[in-house]
Amino acid sequence: MEAAEEKLLVFTMENKPIATCAGDEALFSSIYSILVQQLPREPMEWRRSYGRPPKMIHLEANFVQFKEELIPKEGNRALLTFPFLHIFWTDCCDTEVYKATAKDEITKWQNVLKSYSSSDWLIVVVESDAKKKNKTNILPRTSIVDKIRNDFCNKQSDRCVVLADPLKDSSRTQESWNAFFSKLRTLLLMSFTKNLGKFEDDMRTMREKRTEPGWSFCEYFMVQEELAFVFEMLQQFEDALVQYDELDALFTQYVLNYGAGDGANWLTSFCQPVRSWNGLVLRKPIDMEKREFIQKNKATLLDLRSYLFSRQCTLLVFLQRPWEVAQRALELLHNCVQELKLLEVSVPGGALDCWVFLSCLEVLQRIEGCCERAQLENNCCHTVGLWTYATEKLKSLGFLCGLISEKGPNSEDLNRTVDVLAGLGAERPETANSPQSPYKTLNEALSSVEAFEKHYLDLSHAAIEMYKTIGRIRSAQLLGKDLADFYMRKGEPQKAETYLQEALRTYLTEGWALPIAHTRKQLAECQNRLHQTENYLQTSSLLAGDDHLTETERAYFCQEILNLARMPSDGQDDRLLLGMEGFAQLKSLCFNPVCAVVHVGGVLYMELTLRSLMPLPVPLDHLSVHLNMTVGKDTSKRSGEYGGRGRNTSGIFHFHSEPPGHPSFRSSQPFIELYELHDRSPSDSSLNSSGIICKNMHLLLRRQESSASLDPSSGLAVEDGGHTLRTSAVLLQPGLNTVHFKTEAKEPGTYTLRQLCASVGRIQFTLPHIYPIIQYEVYSQEPQLKVEPMTESLLAGISQRVKFTIQTGHYTVKGGDTLQLCITDTLPILHSASSTATVSTNSGDKISEAPLTIQSSGMITSIVLPSAPAYHLIEFELHVICHMPSTLPTPPDSERPSTDLKGTRKGHEKTKPEVPCMTSIDQKMSIDCPWSIYSTLIALTFNIPFSAKHLLLSSGRRKYLQVCVHNLSEVGFQLFDPQLVDVSNSSDLKFVSLNSLKKQQTYSRQATFFLWELQWSQEPGPSLRCQFSVAFTPLAGEELSSMKPYTYELNLDNFCTLYDVKAEIFPPLGAEMCKMGTLCNLEVSIVRLSDLTEVDKDEALAECDGYCTTRLMYEVVDNSSNWAVCGKSSGVISMPVAARATHKVHMEVMPLFAGFLPFPDVKLFKYLPFQPCHSGQTDTDSWMENDTLSLDKNLDDQLESSSLRSRGSTHSSGSSEHKGVPMPRLLPFSTGQVFNTSASMQILVVPSQDDHMLEVNVT
Repeated sequence: MEAAEEKLLVFTMENKPIATCAGDEALFSSIYSILVQQLPREPMEWRRSYGRPPKMIHLEANFVQFKEELIPKEGNRALLTFPFLHIFWTDCCDTEVYKATAKDEITKWQNVLKSYSSSDWLIVVVESDAKKKNKTNILPRTSIVDKIRNDFCNKQSDRCVVLADPLKDSSRTQESWNAFFSKLRTLLLMSFTKNLGKFEDDMRTMREKRTEPGWSFCEYFMVQEELAFVFEMLQQFEDALVQYDELDALFTQYVLNYGAGDGANWLTSFCQPVRSWNGLVLRKPIDMEKREFIQKNKATLLDLRSYLFSRQCTLLVFLQRPWEVAQRALELLHNCVQELKLLEVSVPGGALDCWVFLSCLEVLQRIEGCCERAQLENNCCHTVGLWTYATEKLKSLGFLCGLISEKGPNSEDLNRTVDVLAGLGAERPETANSPQSPYKTLNEALSSVEAFEKHYLDLSHAAIEMYKTIGRIRSAQLLGKDLADFYMRKGEPQKAETYLQEALRTYLTEGWALPIAHTRKQLAECQNRLHQTENYLQTSSLLAGDDHLTETERAYFCQEILNLARMPSDGQDDRLLLGMEGFAQLKSLCFNPVCAVVHVGGVLYMELTLRSLMPLPVPLDHLSVHLNMTVGKDTSKRSGEYGGRGRNTSGIFHFHSEPPGHPSFRSSQPFIELYELHDRSPSDSSLNSSGIICKNMHLLLRRQESSASLDPSSGLAVEDGGHTLRTSAVLLQPGLNTVHFKTEAKEPGTYTLRQLCASVGRIQFTLPHIYPIIQYEVYSQEPQLKVEPMTESLLAGISQRVKFTIQTGHYTVKGGDTLQLCITDTLPILHSASSTATVSTNSGDKISEAPLTIQSSGMITSIVLPSAPAYHLIEFELHVICHMPSTLPTPPDSERPSTDLKGTRKGHEKTKPEVPCMTSIDQKMSIDCPWSIYSTLIALTFNIPFSAKHLLLSSGRRKYLQVCVHNLSEVGFQLFDPQLVDVSNSSDLKFVSLNSLKKQQTYSRQATFFLWELQWSQEPGPSLRCQFSVAFTPLAGEELSSMKPYTYELNLDNFCTLYDVKAEIFPPLGAEMCKMGTLCNLEVSIVRLSDLTEVDKDEALAECDGYCTTRLMYEVVDNSSNWAVCGKSSGVISMPVAARATHKVHMEVMPLFAGFLPFPDVKLFKYLPFQPCHSGQTDTDSWMENDTLSLDKNLDDQLESSSLRSRGSTHSSGSSEHKGVPMPRLLPFSTGQVFNTSASMQILVVPSQDDHMLEVNVT
């Protein structure tokens, strides 16, 4: 009786943690109801060891009377019967009573706990005001609580709590209750955590001993399940599920190791033969029968798996995850089948199918019992796998018991049925009253052929509908294929055809080669039974060409085609049109001529390469190519692009090879994209696993429905037009075959190859569309003339070759036909006795070559053409020369580089010259052809190979002119006879040549320089016009008398030197050299070199007392930041306009660096007064916007104004009081008018102090 009670206590899911109560039983009974109700109301945070996350739980307790028998003995692993807390209740408030009885009871109670090493206890003292009033001997200073704490709670004073008037409704009572419940929950949770942790440590120690001999999995199973029961008792279903999952994984690993040859001894108990296959039990929380088998080490593999899954199912239902039950169930059923094979367990025939079928239905009914109908329909994706698996196992049982055949089961099949049903045993009590229990369903399905068919079709149709609902069309059609096999075995091919067609359509769309071959074999058998001759022939042709079948099977279907093709006809047009995709493949096509373009009257040859997919030789009555002819808007224009797709340089068209039987798949599906996938550990980046992943799976596996007919021959039609190429009596051997066609071009147009037909008896195999599009052209062409240069660009001034190409077209060139060229005198044609004309075919084959006769008369040049037939080419070359123009554009003065001779090198180093471009000249010629009444206008573009620029150089009053000639072409030239002529006819001006070489060679992208000195006896005018010319000849050619020199015109304005500016720097007094950081004296001397000229007559000129003066502004700047100009750095001076007039300016400068420093720059400008605009608007050109001058009202202040300039300073606006006031203008001098004598001079500056040390290591 006690064992039964213990068993009920352990395995009832209503268990709670046990807390014992000792002391005043009546006192505890009075507050028991309050205690039970209030304890679980407040949640507690449960912190567990090993870093597991904390959880909030509601603690409940089962309060029982204290007995020594309840305290567990050492080694007892039962947690459900373990008392986690011991409580002693007392309401003693009298000192005498406490000493007489209460103290002894508490002492005895604690001694018992100490004997079992139990430290989880609590003493509760209940105080009552009514009881205190009746007592007179109450201690004044200490209370009973203090005495109990002193006697029993010396180091644990919190183990004694006071509960004041628990049955009253007052704030003091509520506070005492709250304090009591807080302490009770804390102690209960502490004890629970401590004992649970010890249990887990013991369990972990036991698991680590699993490699030792004698270790029992069943014993360990019971220990870890005890832990799962505890979590379930606390309603921590997730943690409880983890325990069962760990047991599942541990057992699975042992089974896999056993299959690999590393088996444990305890696994032999699970290898006993299967004697019962009644399926899973999921209708009660715990299957006590199977648990007892496990506890006694008598369970089979199916018993262990069934019990383990039933517990997982119960917890998943508690967690409201029924769909995970379906997923786990499907994995369990498949794994059990494999584990039975690994453990080599003896299983009777049909037993495993029965167990799987019953288990599937049991799981489905368990899920239906906890879900609503709408939820089941919306989540059928989770359960459809179980429906499919149940259908598959029921079909296996039908085969085993002879229920799937036209004749029905025999006596042997009936005996097997009885044996299968005997292993089910009696029906369980919990399903006895259910009319649709799995047990009754299986018995009924195996009872008769009609009942089996009904149940099998119901399951199949239900699974198919679910697959279609969730969009898994492939799986639905796979079940449909099983249904087709069922109907074929039942002798009903008309029902099987639809399912086979749907499955085949899916396989064709997705390119599954082996399923295509298998399904077509079934479909061919079905069509043969239904006497569908045309469909049967089409399927047979596809099967005969399918290399996934054996040679015997392919030969059988090929012979079927030949037999049906030679059958006599009934006199009507019973021609059968079939697709060619399973009969033969078009591999390549070659035209001769390779350009696939012929003129009217020409002959075109076509070579066709076919790959026969038949395993036997097939005699063809004829092979024909059907054409479609189109006439374009301009049939005389040849198009070399026709048929260009798929053609290589040899003129061969290659056709894409496709898998036989499903040609549309490869062209419509994208290529598979595979990538590497590596899973690495986040801690040390070690490789855990590797694999491949398909990035475009959504494109490859997408559903592709099509409303088109599955039969490729449906909708076939032969285009019986008037344009057909045909050859007869062709024997098509297996493999590659070459067939030749010949046709004579009659009508101009474009012929497109549309269809290919092969006739075998009354069967005609047709390729409805030839792709890529292949065309050949028959043309009637008008004569054409084309003129093109023989080089990349034509150069002016030298002889150039030009090629003439005549396409005769339909015109026949007769002897004496000439080309009349009308040209200008600037583009003469050079005659050559070696000029010849070549006559060739359009394909480039040379026929003849004849000398070319050229006659010139004025602007007309006649060229006599050689005789040439129609549709040929005449090619010849002519030498032409484009004379140089007399004048070329001259760059403006602003673009000319200029300064004096000494500053030329410095300026060239700072600025990067721009690369000039060649100037082009267009020459046009008019050509009259003998085949046309209209003239042909041809334009040729010539490029001038040279570009020139000039530079004026000064040395005091002496002037030099430099001309630079750039060779812009890729050809090298020799330049000679350079000349510089004064076009303005100045009698006293001479150009003295300083060019020592008479001939100079210039190569591609090189420049050649020429230099002259200008000498005059009388001051030249303000403007000078000159012309430069130089003769040239190519380095690789001969000098021709007809070549004209290259000319270049240039203008020189105001080039005479007016002022000489010289700067000198002197060290301070008493010093021999300038020192860094010391002020030095700078003297600027401005000298007038000539008297009054026309250039000086401007606004700055003033006449006073019989002599003329002009205003100049000087500015001393140092852009290189070597000097600091101190004091007055700029100013305005009044300079007499007379020869040798001199003005000197003194200022101080400070060298900032040591070494040879160049002098500061001295700039000179004309200073023009302000002139107001007559329109009332301010002329912005008359404003001066730099700070070199600060203007006031008094002119004298202007002359004395100065500004302190620091090194490297830039121009900025002046003081704010002058901002916006009209300012005088500064006008720069023209090129050569100012000569700076000290432009390139340097001065030595020494360091200020020699206090630096320089270390030099010599090795």
